[in-house]
Amino acid sequence: MKARRQDVILQLVEREPLHSQEEVRRRLHQHGIRATQATISRDIRDLGLVKRAGDGAYSRLDGEAAGPGRGRNTLERMAADFLQRVDRVQQLVVLRTGAGQAQPLALAIDRARLPEAVGTIAGDDTILLIARDARRAAALARQLEGLVPGTVRL
Repeated sequence: MKARRQDVILQLVEREPLHSQEEVRRRLHQHGIRATQATISRDIRDLGLVKRAGDGAYSRLDGEAAGPGRGRNTLERMAADFLQRVDRVQQLVVLRTGAGQAQPLALAIDRARLPEAVGTIAGDDTILLIARDARRAAALARQLEGLVPGTVRL
């Protein structure tokens, strides 16, 4: 039942903009599937769905990069949607996003396998990106700023 429900959720999200768990629940019900809000919340997390910045509708976060450029393409797309501000302190880069957008963006950064980056730690709207040294942190900050015109750097 879980696999079928999740398949239907993916089909729905790909076909139409769904902005809330309640909308997902109603559409599932129309397909003969009953689910609680808690179940739908777990499904959304398990499926890696995120809300787009532009319209707030759920969309699928790309899976592991299949080709060498795919992780970078995903990062570029997500940074354009989610990244709001870049700050650098020594070898640390702090990225600000909208609420609930930090973890998907951090995942995209990790999957892009940027050689300057050691790793990320994400909260709800903040990402701590750790670089190998201060010089590489500056390069990362410039690189990320370049992905989004108008991004504020402090």
